[in-house]
Amino acid sequence: MSTPDLLYTEAEEDLRAAVRSLLTDHCPPAAVLSRAESGRAYDGALWRALGADMGAAGLLVPDKLGGQGATAREAAVVMEELGRAVAPVPYLTSAVLATGALLGCDTGQDAVARLLGALAEGRTVGALALPLSTAPGAPGAPGVPGAPGVPGAPGATVRADGDGALSGQVSGVAGAAGADVLLVPAAGADGYGLYAVETAETSVSVEPLTSLDLTRPLAAVTLTGAPARRLAGDDRAGAAIGRALLTGAGLLASEQLGVAEWCLTETVRHTKERHQFGRPVGSFQALKHRMAALWLELVQARATARYAADALATDSPDTPVAVAVAQAHCAQVAVHAAEECVQLHGGIGMTWEHPAHLYLKRAKSDEIALGTPGRHRQTLAGLVDLAAPTG
Repeated sequence: MSTPDLLYTEAEEDLRAAVRSLLTDHCPPAAVLSRAESGRAYDGALWRALGADMGAAGLLVPDKLGGQGATAREAAVVMEELGRAVAPVPYLTSAVLATGALLGCDTGQDAVARLLGALAEGRTVGALALPLSTAPGAPGAPGVPGAPGVPGAPGATVRADGDGALSGQVSGVAGAAGADVLLVPAAGADGYGLYAVETAETSVSVEPLTSLDLTRPLAAVTLTGAPARRLAGDDRAGAAIGRALLTGAGLLASEQLGVAEWCLTETVRHTKERHQFGRPVGSFQALKHRMAALWLELVQARATARYAADALATDSPDTPVAVAVAQAHCAQVAVHAAEECVQLHGGIGMTWEHPAHLYLKRAKSDEIALGTPGRHRQTLAGLVDLAAPTG
């Protein structure tokens, strides 16, 4: 097996420059702070510029289906930049999770192809109606062979009646607020399936929840006989959702990398400018050591995140291992970097006016999104046949 090239290509660097320029102009920290305080779901104008005008919404969609025909490597670059800006856009929920689930369905089916094209163009926003905490490969999660009971994620209690209408509730769904269509896993007389439900239906209720990360709000979705289109049945639905969760977890590592990068860069800048006893506080040895240790963690996080993105892009047989390693490591690096950012900024870092708290909240929320580090370490132990300690 050839060694993967984890360096960024010229095309990836060009994509990074374009996305960073857009976010610098349209998503400065002051604007993110203002929007977070307002409680609005996401920045529609920024999403149109990123998803539709720039075409980022369709990176994972083949060009024959209306997308850009790129790979997870390019999507990872976008995720990294969105993490650096804690941008309030539905990229993970619509362009990765919802799109990934549709790509696992029969794309020759007209309803699937049309919906994929709409998501790829950025004119329709989708969300996968599962709790954001759902981990790929978790017991009982979709796509796990031998999962007990009806295939379905914890917290998903939706059932389909004989006419295909859906009833039930799913809590903790990211991206549901502001979504145009929900992709809902449900069980019924025809078995397990994946259904599309329009949020404009009166039988669909999306109730915002109080979430830690105000830039990625959660909601409780309640369906009361909601009309739905069946997109995949028993033969494909579980595997499609399982692959979407795996892709989401792998690319989330790049977002966590971006969060950590911003936190370290901002901390270094601040400690160079902040003076005590006639010297920059960044020149004090104790602080130098803390920032140097954080830089080493960040370098390791970049390697694991890039490997996960490359494994997803090449459909490597090592993808589950790469994703588990990336999530187990990057989640904790992002939290550590955000905590150090708040602490090393001193008093200003504890205020609502400084954006450091947005990064800490995103990092803490990401730590439990799509599986906790402990869950991914447990998954990794099973994948490499490493027995848990006893006694």
